[in-house]
Amino acid sequence: MQNSPSSISRRGFLKSSVAVGALTILPSYIALGNKSASGLGPNDKINLAVIGIGNQGNRDRLSLLNSGLCNVVALCDIDLEGRHTLAARYAHQITPLPPLEPSAVGETPQPQPKTYAQAQAFTDFRVMFDQMADEIDAVLIATPDHSHFAATMLALSLGKHVYVEKPLAHTFGQTERLMRMAAKNPNLVTQMGNQGHSGANYFQFKAWREAGIIKDITRITAHMNNPRRWHGWGSSTTAYPSEPLPAGVDWEQWMDTVAQAHPYSKKLHPQEWRSWYDYGSGCFGDWGPHILDTCHRFLELGLPTTVTAIHRDGVNHSDLIYPDDSTIRFNFPERGPDLPACEVSWYDGVNNKPQLEAEFSEPVTNKETGEVTHGPTTLNKPGKVLYGKELTFQGGHHGEPLQIVPREKYKAMRDELPKFSQKNSNHYANFLLACKGEETARSPFSVSGPLTQVFNLGVLSQRFGGELEFDINSKQITNNKAANTLLDPAPRKGWEEFYRL
Repeated sequence: MQNSPSSISRRGFLKSSVAVGALTILPSYIALGNKSASGLGPNDKINLAVIGIGNQGNRDRLSLLNSGLCNVVALCDIDLEGRHTLAARYAHQITPLPPLEPSAVGETPQPQPKTYAQAQAFTDFRVMFDQMADEIDAVLIATPDHSHFAATMLALSLGKHVYVEKPLAHTFGQTERLMRMAAKNPNLVTQMGNQGHSGANYFQFKAWREAGIIKDITRITAHMNNPRRWHGWGSSTTAYPSEPLPAGVDWEQWMDTVAQAHPYSKKLHPQEWRSWYDYGSGCFGDWGPHILDTCHRFLELGLPTTVTAIHRDGVNHSDLIYPDDSTIRFNFPERGPDLPACEVSWYDGVNNKPQLEAEFSEPVTNKETGEVTHGPTTLNKPGKVLYGKELTFQGGHHGEPLQIVPREKYKAMRDELPKFSQKNSNHYANFLLACKGEETARSPFSVSGPLTQVFNLGVLSQRFGGELEFDINSKQITNNKAANTLLDPAPRKGWEEFYRL
């Protein structure tokens, strides 16, 4: 690619800004490099950049590549020498590479990764865009929650389609800005990575809602009770840990927009960040997008008026770490004739499991006595229950479809239930096909943004406890000043420009 004088000056400016640890984004930087995938032919592929190439980012990268609809042209990660990023680097022949030994990728030898076209590697997404903006059509962002915002805003400002892992952003205010930026650029495709939103539950919920089968839902129970990384940390964690910074880790870049920087620790990187209020979104922000997404969309829940911490894991709750278990209740106002006020309760924690009420549970027969009992059923597998005035529905997580409970009720009406398509593009292919103008993205920021804001409010409730009163018109918490401040905290020095894009 031949460089114009404007792109050269733009590049030189950005490099000098990054070198001194601060970034000011010039208007010329925003205006240039807005290549779009629109107009691509049916056999053309999307040129994709990946920001965050380890763990979930690597799984996303493979899923996008396996669609056959894209090429990966750039890889960006703050830890290109980490064990978790080796697979992506080998797959795209990024050099120099260490020997592919068992000690580098796990306890047992791993097969050689499938190789693809070589990509360029970066540790700073700002430098990547400065050098390659004109070669990139779309971006996958799979960094920790706290660092979704800046990269997404810059990508959209440069005219790039964006796939962002869930939750969309770390704070309510960041999410609000991303929705506004996407609305200003309607030709750009946006998608949040709640993959089940392209599964059977999406098409079933849509069809059953449109047919009037799902209506008048007044209560929803959502639950995820598997062990989490931070369980047991809270009572003993009173400060951030500190360890020597490994070679090759750009910790300044990892911090991103977070206002208060903290030292490196293996309890933050590469996987433990989800445990901390400052960086992750706990169990609710992690699993809520896979459980409550269709409820929120097709029941038009919007934003709640109150969020109440019914239970947090006791008196030893940490100010830094998410609780071991919690129960959070959201109250959503009436939204229409068959959309009454709805109470949504979220349960997490290994021993904090809700129950399916007795009248909706299946009967249990005692094998020895033959006695039939009909009591409540403890809900163990992650999922949800929707209680309506006429029907009750039980479902799992991700794309798992709903069931009408009890089963006798389902049997009596199964012939009248509407059919729904079960041969559809998956979430990754849907995004890329939307970039090519062949489909519509199923989880755009206009849909996933308000959903994420429910999670943004929920984690504040987990953090502060008690009841938070929320004004859905002003979008402010009205009874807790500290919680309201954290709806939209100021960014760290040097990262303010992303808030002004």
